Amino acid sequence: MSLSSLFEWLEGTWASVAIRESILFYPLVETTHVLTLCLFLGMTATWDLRLVGLAMRRVPVSEVVNRLFPWAIAGFVIMVISGSLLFLSGPVRASQNIFFQVKMVTIALAGINAFVFHRTVFRWVAEWDLAPEIPLRARVAGVSSLALWSIVVVCGRMQAYNWFD
Repeated sequence: MSLSSLFEWLEGTWASVAIRESILFYPLVETTHVLTLCLFLGMTATWDLRLVGLAMRRVPVSEVVNRLFPWAIAGFVIMVISGSLLFLSGPVRASQNIFFQVKMVTIALAGINAFVFHRTVFRWVAEWDLAPEIPLRARVAGVSSLALWSIVVVCGRMQAYNWFD
């Protein structure tokens, strides 16, 4: 079974039809997606700005991350669930949308960036937590995260205005 066949089958399921034809459920899911995107990105951008050295310079990085990480994870989990429901409402159209495709690749890159950061330079945060200069690799991770999540937001918004249908 090809991916496009899977998406066509998925689009014909009762769940896809119910979401797509719902008067209230779809707007509630979309609103939830946007609000949890704001929560997740607000937390992520705050600690990325701390890594880059543009915010809360007197607060240890570990403290910023420890306080914001649970909120970011909660926002991310709900954002993924609501995003999956939005995708389910029209998987064929979404999968053929260039902005959706770029968004998915960029989300994967942002995930890789976060994984590499947490597996490498963040492991030694105790050594550089209060240093006057954040390590270059941490700053690069912060800038990369800010750039990647900005692309995700722009592409997500542009999905509604796909000129390539």
